[in-house]
Amino acid sequence: MSLTPEEIKAFLEEKADQYNRPDFIPADPISTPHNYSLKEDIEIAGFITATLAWGKRETIVRNAARLMTMMGESPYDFVMSHREDDLHKLDNFVHRTFQGTDARYFVKALNHIYNNQGGMEQVFARASSKESVIPGIIHFHQQFFSIPHPPRTQKHVSNPAKGSPAKRINMFLRWMVRKDKCGVDFGIWSKLNPAQLSCPLDLHSGNVARKLGLISTRQNNLKSLQELDTALRKMDPHDPAKYDFALFGLGIFEKF
Repeated sequence: MSLTPEEIKAFLEEKADQYNRPDFIPADPISTPHNYSLKEDIEIAGFITATLAWGKRETIVRNAARLMTMMGESPYDFVMSHREDDLHKLDNFVHRTFQGTDARYFVKALNHIYNNQGGMEQVFARASSKESVIPGIIHFHQQFFSIPHPPRTQKHVSNPAKGSPAKRINMFLRWMVRKDKCGVDFGIWSKLNPAQLSCPLDLHSGNVARKLGLISTRQNNLKSLQELDTALRKMDPHDPAKYDFALFGLGIFEKF
């Protein structure tokens, strides 16, 4: 697609405005954390839901809601107050390859992070650079798996240190950090700012980005993400992740 940089920016701004609206919420995984008002409930529900965010959107939303029900609709209280017997409630949970074993460990790891690391926001912010949250994601992965864990669970938390674009974690961070008047993203984290965010990169957003000439590499990996980051930060250095709405919307709803 042959457009000037100015035309691409204008096009993506228009599409971001089109999809960054409250009516986007009900059918999207972000609907799960929108059921809560307590900061810690929002971030735990958001992190778990983002972890499950692969496959059909309606299945993601349904299974995330089911897991929240298993946690008594109070994810933070469940994480902080659970006993070993309570974890058996999660044993039968399955979403694709994410199973009860993984859900049980997530609760234990989050308990460790809130009790010993100051919470998720603090962990991500502690190692993020001025320019990027990617070092913070790597640090979070280290801390999340710093207690005894099933090896199988590691595949459910992406690690950019191994070349992953960490799509689901970057989506979660967009939810927590971006703050505007549109009512979709929460903007409840203040220790990070939108300029540090990376756009979630998956099959759909990657295909659209390639058609627009924003990515030259074929695979969706960390190198591709960094290339996309560079392009989007030229368009808006203060809020590059807002273009996720445009790239995702074009890929999912318009088959661009």
